[in-house]
Amino acid sequence: MSSSRVHSRTQVGIVGAGPAGLMLSHLLARAGIDSVAVDLRTRREIEETHRAGILEQDSVDLLTRTGVCDRVHRDGHRHDGVELAFGGGTHRIDFQHLVGASTRLYPQTDVFIDLADARERDGGDVRFGVTDVSVDGLTSDTPAMRFTDADGTAHEVRADFLAGADGSRGLCRREVPQDRRTQYFRAYPFAWFGILAEAPPSAPELIYNHSPRGFALISRRTETLQRMYFQCDPAEDAAAWSDDRIWEELQSRVGANGHTLQEGPITSRTVLPFRSFVQEPMHHGRLVLAGDAAHTVPPTGAKGLNLALADVRVLAEELERAVASGDTAPLETYSERALGRVWKAQHFSYWMTTMLHTLPDATPFDVRRQEGELAAVTGSTAGSTYLAEAYTGWPEGR
Repeated sequence: MSSSRVHSRTQVGIVGAGPAGLMLSHLLARAGIDSVAVDLRTRREIEETHRAGILEQDSVDLLTRTGVCDRVHRDGHRHDGVELAFGGGTHRIDFQHLVGASTRLYPQTDVFIDLADARERDGGDVRFGVTDVSVDGLTSDTPAMRFTDADGTAHEVRADFLAGADGSRGLCRREVPQDRRTQYFRAYPFAWFGILAEAPPSAPELIYNHSPRGFALISRRTETLQRMYFQCDPAEDAAAWSDDRIWEELQSRVGANGHTLQEGPITSRTVLPFRSFVQEPMHHGRLVLAGDAAHTVPPTGAKGLNLALADVRVLAEELERAVASGDTAPLETYSERALGRVWKAQHFSYWMTTMLHTLPDATPFDVRRQEGELAAVTGSTAGSTYLAEAYTGWPEGR
């Protein structure tokens, strides 16, 4: 390995090459702005990290309108509604009828593959499998992004602006001085026990199931691989659960509302903790934050990936203005615009989570009150419309 460092220049340095970082790089390229994106993970590691994905209407449109790929329409499953199961029955929220929109079941892994292929196709500078990443000079005119390439070559890239899209455990959010940031955090007293099972689909659309035993979500991945979750204690040991025990728990929860699941071998099991987090503002000096680097939401409202894509759509617009003017004022505008949507999504995710999950110390009154809330939502056009609008995504600019 050479001890010398290779120095170079770009307009935007991007830390993180997951969906948020790659989409930002793609949108900037379409505006004629150069970028370098780096990620600690190899491309294969990211592709093998299986994560669910419910894409809002605007997210689907962004992938296709900007020329990433149309595979989301060919391989994604269009969902025109969801089922809320409670009180012994099910109630469908009809997205198309209520708000004229739909969602697509399309795994985040596939979104990443589409974006990585698009950046490679278009000659984008994306470095996977790097090490020793750091950023410096955030309040200077030319902040630096340093890293060591996969081949062992050390680099220092000077840029006009830096973007942190390196996730909730990344370094960029921590580079903002404590006296220049405010962090909002909430930990929930439950988690999701998630499984992948080799089985036929149990339902054509997602089922959000409320029961006295706790919440369950019935989703799907493909025609032969299904994704399901049930509420559990955050300290639960996934390895301690046999297939039979898992299926018994899931069947008991959905059976209370008249459903029966298709069973099969369980190929993956994991416990997912629930947290909400926001860091304000989403910029410091010439650094901006996007996606999980700036905020996380519980998965109940399916907002995580969609918020990241909404962030970078706005960020690309403001960075174009910032690059043209050399001014940091558009970064502040980005933060204000993005946070408006972030807090609406935080509310929706919190609302869905607390309406559907059973609290550890819940009394019979609490459970019946939740059923009353669910009945009020499903029995009201206004209530159902709010859920449909928030779930499918607020139109751009709202």
